[in-house]
Parts: sequence; C-alpha cells; structure tokens
Amino acid sequence: MPVAVACSGGPDSSALAVAAAGLQRAGNHPVHLFHVHHGLTAQADQWSLGVQRLADLLELPLCMRHVRVDTALGLGVEGAAREARYEALGEMASETGIDVILLAHHRRDQAETVLLRLLRGTGVDGMSAMRPDATRGGLRLLRPWLEVDREQLVGLIGAFTNATGWGPVDDPSNVDRGFARGALRSALAPGLRAHWPAWEQALVRHARQAADVTAILDEVAERDLAALQCDPVDGSFSLAAWRALSEPRQALAVRRWLASHGARMPGERRLNELLRQLRRLHALGHDRNLVWRHGALEVRCARGRVVASSR
Repeated sequence: MPVAVACSGGPDSSALAVAAAGLQRAGNHPVHLFHVHHGLTAQADQWSLGVQRLADLLELPLCMRHVRVDTALGLGVEGAAREARYEALGEMASETGIDVILLAHHRRDQAETVLLRLLRGTGVDGMSAMRPDATRGGLRLLRPWLEVDREQLVGLIGAFTNATGWGPVDDPSNVDRGFARGALRSALAPGLRAHWPAWEQALVRHARQAADVTAILDEVAERDLAALQCDPVDGSFSLAAWRALSEPRQALAVRRWLASHGARMPGERRLNELLRQLRRLHALGHDRNLVWRHGALEVRCARGRVVASSR
C-alpha cells in the first residue's frame, strides 16, 4: 500500500521521511513525500529546495503544492495555515492515488496541543488532542510518533546529516511569541520543564484518558443525532428535536455534528454563542436571523432545520 509523508523540511518530518524510506527498502512499500509551500516566510522557496534535495537523496517521489493562507477565515495565521495545509495534502493524495499520510507529530507536539486546547476551553473531546489514527475528508492520517520523545527524532536526523551533509530547516515561527504555540514553547515550556520535568508525559497520558471519555460521549452523541432526523443529503437536523434534549446533550450533539462536517472544534465561547442562538430561535419562533461562522463553515437555520455549508 503506498503512503505519503508530509514533509516540511524541518527535523521532525524529515526524520519521518528518512525512517519511511528505510521501511520502503526493507518491505517494498511505496513512499511519496508531500510538501506544502505556504509562502509565509522569505525562506519558503529555500525550504522547498531542501525538501527536493532530501527526496533525491532518499530516492522518493516528491509532490509539492503552493497554497494561499486565507487569514480572513477568523482562525488566525496558525489555524488558517493548518487548514490550507490539510486541503493541499488531500489534493496531492487524490492526484497520486494515496489514501494514507504519515505525520511526524511527536510527544511534545501532543503535550503542547493538550495545553493549548485546555487554555482555549475546547472541552473533553478537544482535550483528547491529536489521534494516532484519524480520518479527515476521507483521508487517513497516521501519527506513529505521538508517544516518541523529540530528542530521538533529532538524533535520527542528526545521524542522517552526518552521513549525507543534508540538514533540516529551522522555522523561526516555532518560537515566535506572536503565535500561540511559539509563545508556549519559548515562554511557558521552559518553566514547566524546570519544575515538572515529566509534564509532556503527563499531558499525553491525559490525552489518552480524554480520548477514552470522548469515545463514550461519541456513542451518546451518535444516538442523539440519530434522533434529530438528520438529512442524509445536507446533514441538517431538526431544531425542535434538538430542543427536546437536555442542555448538556444539546452541546454534545452540536459538537459531534460540527465534527461530522470537518470543523475544527470551537472554544467554549464560540460554541456557547451558537447554542445561545439556537435556543433563542426556538423562543422567538422564527429562524431567519441565525448566522454562525467558524472558519470556512457557516451555520444557518431554515424552516426549522439547522444546516451547515462551506463559505
């Protein structure tokens, strides 16, 4: 089965590319490299050339895509870049006939994601953070290194650099305090590491536990959604049936419904705004005023049914 490695040219994804190339030689599993050129930094062209050279050294086919990061989505630069990246990965997968993409997220990435989502108030499902095996837009995303310490990856790519002279790029945005994750890495993580050396392991363990709880909640949400008369064509649901649920289960059903549309999980404030509008519609007896936007998703209500569409 052919797979692709999403490779930015940084140490982590380059290490995964090297490891995947080794597995290909050992087991005859075709491997491609996918690279997304965001154009957000002056070094972006140079990074793409570096990934091309890495592909040549590993004798792997490279597929590259230039994207435009739409900052008008309301997701911030980081969120908009992530959305553009996954869209580009999906397009490249479709072009090459690949169904599985390997991502190089490791234990530190997972711990940071848990902490960031905690600070954003994304709820239990958001706290489960990144899944080792997930599906997005029909594409299977595998993260084999979520339990692996980053130092191991640095050692792997360091050995490759010593052997070939090729070196990974260093993205300055990783520690840029203007970005949420950069601020965490440069300002917060050093203090956590000094006082709680095992903070990464603890938060990754929390993500696993949250994933177990989320699986149970998903079962409840699926049953509730089945009772909301969801339309198989547009995915809309009955506002009246939704109103019959308790308020906690209303929120749970809406979270599950948004996830089914591929939406990034909103924070508590954003979700509560949608819930408030839905409850207010029922009280007023009309639905023409509901407009709730989250990233590329737009939620409206018409004739007593709540529907989501891309904008």
